[in-house]
Amino acid sequence: MTATSRRALLGCIADDFTGATDLANMLVRGGMRTVQSIGVPTSAESADTFAADALVVALKSRTIPAADAVAQSLAALDWLRAQGCRQFLFKYCSTFDSTDAGNIGPVTDALLDALSGENRAGALTIACPAFPENGRTIFRGHLFVGDTLLNASGMENHPLTPMRDANLVHVLQRQTRSQVGLVRYNTVAEGVSAVREAFDALRAQGVRMAIVDALSDADLYTLGAACAEFPLITGGSGIALGLPGNFREAGLLDDHADAAQLPRVEGLSAVLAGSASKATNAQVAAWRETRPAYRVDPLAVARGEAVVEQALAFAQPYLEHAEPVLIYATATPDEVKAVQRELGVNQAGHLVEATLASIARGLRERGVRKFVVAGGETSGAVVQALDVHTLRIGAQIDPGVPATVATATDSEPLALALKSGNFGTTDFFAKALRHLDGAAS
Repeated sequence: MTATSRRALLGCIADDFTGATDLANMLVRGGMRTVQSIGVPTSAESADTFAADALVVALKSRTIPAADAVAQSLAALDWLRAQGCRQFLFKYCSTFDSTDAGNIGPVTDALLDALSGENRAGALTIACPAFPENGRTIFRGHLFVGDTLLNASGMENHPLTPMRDANLVHVLQRQTRSQVGLVRYNTVAEGVSAVREAFDALRAQGVRMAIVDALSDADLYTLGAACAEFPLITGGSGIALGLPGNFREAGLLDDHADAAQLPRVEGLSAVLAGSASKATNAQVAAWRETRPAYRVDPLAVARGEAVVEQALAFAQPYLEHAEPVLIYATATPDEVKAVQRELGVNQAGHLVEATLASIARGLRERGVRKFVVAGGETSGAVVQALDVHTLRIGAQIDPGVPATVATATDSEPLALALKSGNFGTTDFFAKALRHLDGAAS
């Protein structure tokens, strides 16, 4: 294979849609032309069709039953292998969102088994959700969000995956049948050779998954180089920092100055927010100070009220004057818990996602072509409702959040910014809309 080959080099499986765009953003910044698919593509869709160096399959598998997450992830792996990808990355959230039942451990076990063939005993991969640019670091196996341990960062209140243990070795070990080890920071600081020696020692002990400390981007570059020969890598988007350089050093990847180039999309704009994270709550509050916003009440939806129609009626006069509107179901942790007590955790989440998805369809019918969406689950529901199949990844808006353009819809092109709940500055919504408005070929 030559550096000018159109075959993809890196195949990625992400457990939610915003996480997928986060990862794709990192790869584009590294000069890899990157395409994200929504779900596993059909057999007729190939890497040659996409003309990409990296392919990211976005699943909605973070909080589904572990067996279903495994099945979807293996289907994604089969498609990526058929495209000739040389290395594979399983991407999950930088806050390691999961429960004791999974899904990070079970999916990693299955992918590792599928890629290691008969040599399962010698298989090893890393688990490194560190993303220093967004304040996620790992030290002595403990995950920090800024200066705060994960279990005191607000993630302990997550409605679906409350994270109450910052020790990732313990968290992952409860999810997997494999032995979990740790590569500490003092080893990472010694460089690539020291890390590889640590990997060899862990393999000899029967370890199959290694949590790896990382405090800076420099550490992630070290880890990327140390894992150059690994069939499978797992982690947050940060771990992708060092991977393009490996392919470039091997003569497999050309530099693409236009990797982030996107076509311009014309049309109206809107913001949809379903995340209950601290960051999204602050972003909603900032928008509401000066701009129109409509709150979706899950209890009203459950009572059968015409919430979708009410939200669209609210938006209509603003859209007629080309003024963006925010429609949100974002709430404080106490408000979320109150709704969950009345409706149940799963039902409450499903109602919010389904309602925002229906509103997204209505907005598109009214001429909206540029969407900013907050929340991984919400983004998944919205892109499915809009019948988006693939996304071309563009330039970064905020760390972890790129602009994207839908490249395989049956209607007009759409510009989308899909944001993980915890990402983005307080003024992210306005900033993202400016970015989408200015995206040009």
